[in-house]
Amino acid sequence: MAVRDNTLLFEITGLKKVYMVGEVSVPALRQIDLGLVEGEFVVILGPSGSGKSTLLNILGGIDTPTDGSVLFRGESISEYSERRLTLYRRRHVGFVFQFYNLIPNLTAQENVEMATEISPNPMDAAECLALVGLEERRAHFPSQLSGGEQQRVAIARAVAKRPDVLLCDEPTGALDYATGKIVLDVLRGVNEKTGTSVITITHNAAIGGMAHRVVRLMDGQVRDVRENAHPLSPADLEW
Repeated sequence: MAVRDNTLLFEITGLKKVYMVGEVSVPALRQIDLGLVEGEFVVILGPSGSGKSTLLNILGGIDTPTDGSVLFRGESISEYSERRLTLYRRRHVGFVFQFYNLIPNLTAQENVEMATEISPNPMDAAECLALVGLEERRAHFPSQLSGGEQQRVAIARAVAKRPDVLLCDEPTGALDYATGKIVLDVLRGVNEKTGTSVITITHNAAIGGMAHRVVRLMDGQVRDVRENAHPLSPADLEW
């Protein structure tokens, strides 16, 4: 099991994001100050419109802030060029979305192998599928897999790059209760076995029980941060 320390992975200071809708400015993030630690499993909670996805996209280098800074291991990704942001996304970040975005005419293993082609030090695709419990399904196409299995392939694909952080956007949102718990257990396993930091956004407050730390967003601001001294197993979560 990987051991966490208190080294900061992300240091977020004065983060703001404003979108322009015609001539109207719409603030998505108003003032975010937050530190996220290496090896943590973090759950970011909040209702729709609270700024969760915007924050995740900025951490992942998909979006840029209007003001403030985001340091990744001491370097300001807010100041990266487009080329540098592309390298940052390829080398350091794995993404898991609510919808699986698998390529339908590729097998599970081939979908994972797609990610290994852009990494300087990838994991073996079969090893990644074994990590998420799908080694016996590696030759199956997405249409032959359940929704939960497809999400686990998506997680294996994200992990294949050996990312420093896995960013998960409502990873159980399209799944039923039992299947969602299986996927959460896979994410916990990735965090524990590989030491990869996992940051998951969700509107489901119960999922916070399995995190090392829970960040609650409301109206584009951090309302509170709490630590769980004894994170629950996904099997013990109820919602």
